[in-house]
Amino acid sequence: MSLVSIASATEAQEWRELCQWAEEHYRSRTFPKDVRIPTRPGLVYIPQEGVVRLVCQTPERREVFVGFITPGVPFEVSHPERFELKACTHVDRTTVMWFYWKDLEQWPYLHQKIQENFRQQLQRKLLWLGNLGQRRAIDRLRGFLSLLIEEYGQPCDQGMYLPWTLTHAQIGDAIGATRVTVTRLLGSLRSKGFVQILDQNLICIPNGVKLQPTPKKVASA
Repeated sequence: MSLVSIASATEAQEWRELCQWAEEHYRSRTFPKDVRIPTRPGLVYIPQEGVVRLVCQTPERREVFVGFITPGVPFEVSHPERFELKACTHVDRTTVMWFYWKDLEQWPYLHQKIQENFRQQLQRKLLWLGNLGQRRAIDRLRGFLSLLIEEYGQPCDQGMYLPWTLTHAQIGDAIGATRVTVTRLLGSLRSKGFVQILDQNLICIPNGVKLQPTPKKVASA
């Protein structure tokens, strides 16, 4: 749930005030593509435009794709002992604002929506973890693409597509497979009609294709 998708005039006014306050207090910064965003625990970050790519850096210094953060979606960055979560810009001109929780109390409606958003993100993380628990790599890939399209997909003539590119290496890190394996499995899914590759290597799930249910949804069916 994005703070940009606001339902009332009060929330719209608070969003405008939030953006203005961030600019006036130097809590807003615009970054080019593929730049690490300086972060620290205890702050709430909210993209104003562009896209943020979250990656988890393992003890072996390998970066694993975690997810996208779109405009109006808050996120926090913590630093556990074994893994380091990093935020990087995924497209050019990504503007990010940052706040202390106490700052956000000035806007009660948005403050409540941000708390609700973090609760939804926790549920989403459980779905991602459930997908990673699948034994076969092709099932993990199908589940991964289904989750991405469900959350970020945009309509097109062919179906629903992911509006940003991911390399085969990034996909492989996200599902626990090698780049070569991802290339082979994507070819298999294309031949079966589950995915199409559009211009600029954008991934599309065609009309009529049933998205693979996540493990949680299967259990509740």
